[in-house]
Amino acid sequence: MILQTKQDLKQESNSLSKPEKIAEILGIMAERRRDREWLLKEIKRHHLKISTKTTLNSYEILNYCSLDFITRLHRALKGDDITGFKDAQSLTKTYHWLFTDIVGGSDPTVPTKEQVRKIAVLNELMARTETFRNRDSSSTVILPVGDGVAVGFDDSSEKPLRLAIELHKSLYRYNESKNSKEKIFIRIGIDMGPVYFVKDLNGKDNVWGHGIIMTRRVMDLCGEMNIFASSRIAEYLRKLSPEYEKILHPIGNYSIKHGEELSIYNIYGNGFGNKITPRKAKIIATNLQRDIRTENNFSFNEIGIKLEILDSKTMLTRHTWIWKVVNNSKVPMDQVFYSLDGDMPKEFGDMNVLVKDDHDNTFEILSVSVNRPYHKEFNVQLNRPIKPKQKKTIIIQYDWEEPERTFFYKLASGCKRFSYSLTVNKVEINPKIFKVDAETGTKIDVSPPPVIARSNKKTMVDWSTNELKVDDAYQLNW
Repeated sequence: MILQTKQDLKQESNSLSKPEKIAEILGIMAERRRDREWLLKEIKRHHLKISTKTTLNSYEILNYCSLDFITRLHRALKGDDITGFKDAQSLTKTYHWLFTDIVGGSDPTVPTKEQVRKIAVLNELMARTETFRNRDSSSTVILPVGDGVAVGFDDSSEKPLRLAIELHKSLYRYNESKNSKEKIFIRIGIDMGPVYFVKDLNGKDNVWGHGIIMTRRVMDLCGEMNIFASSRIAEYLRKLSPEYEKILHPIGNYSIKHGEELSIYNIYGNGFGNKITPRKAKIIATNLQRDIRTENNFSFNEIGIKLEILDSKTMLTRHTWIWKVVNNSKVPMDQVFYSLDGDMPKEFGDMNVLVKDDHDNTFEILSVSVNRPYHKEFNVQLNRPIKPKQKKTIIIQYDWEEPERTFFYKLASGCKRFSYSLTVNKVEINPKIFKVDAETGTKIDVSPPPVIARSNKKTMVDWSTNELKVDDAYQLNW
């Protein structure tokens, strides 16, 4: 290889004619993604007075320039002399990004050979997806990032979503035949935004900018097998088709670096994504914008309370409330108010609160007004408003310890039927149900008593009653 010195470059530049220099300048500009606007800025910075009509192309503009300016620009772009010329970045370009990595991929307890194997498998599975195989290779950006990859598409906001779904389905099939150590779990962030193209030390295009940085921030919020998208791209995708609207679920605002907030959507459906989301960075609103008291707007045809003991040592209990409500107001109602109490101090974010309907459509927790250790109040946004006189089933699930083996429920509205069930595994219980006078605290045994069934060390308790009034209260012991 013969290395040219600066003197050689200078002599070579001086020996070229003006048209030859212009031709080389245009070639270097194209290679470095510098356009007509960059050229005009350089001309303006050097105070050249030439005709720069909007109809002129870069070649015609350069023809108007003096030979001295062309020579200095040529030498600067060839690397001989950059004095007076900016190493300007090209204009930003908006890409639609998918950023993924392997959960636990940097775990030091996992052998390096096993980590490398999982990276190779992930790359192979992605390469086989239809979206990746049919990509426009000339415009798609692919960046290996340790134990993952970032892929940017400039031609479609749908491609990151489709790539994520295809990759997840492929991974689920792969994991079915593997043992726990061989299985691969990933997290995926999707976003859109502008980036700059920057030459790396090898002379290859690399990218940097807000778009890829924020996509990484979205991915960092994910748990195992989550697919998260920012509201920027998710709200646009939801408008494209009913199919996308069904799988994009808003889950609220999350805190990221530098005090910023991101509104996040969780993407899941049949064979892809994960309904369960981490709440560590979830922002819990401290003020209710609308305090919708459910009892003032709804009547209850039926209320069901189901308790399942998850941990017999702490009496951690999965509570499920099933409300069959009717909108009694004169306007459509799109929010439901909940008030929860417990016997142990608990953070709202640790309660795994989930609100949905009987078709498994998950509702967004809009805001939390009270997050005291033993008392919570919050509003839930329904997926669609309940019209006046319309009926709807609303289900809430949450986890809270019941160390006293007692659950108290007071009705905020009249109810045609109230049912209760309890499931306990490998725990001896003595179930009792009392009707409680809320004013005096007097308790009486219910009649008829609960039905108790036992099988395989599991005990199930069932009880129901009809025609309850406002403020009727029951204490459920086991």
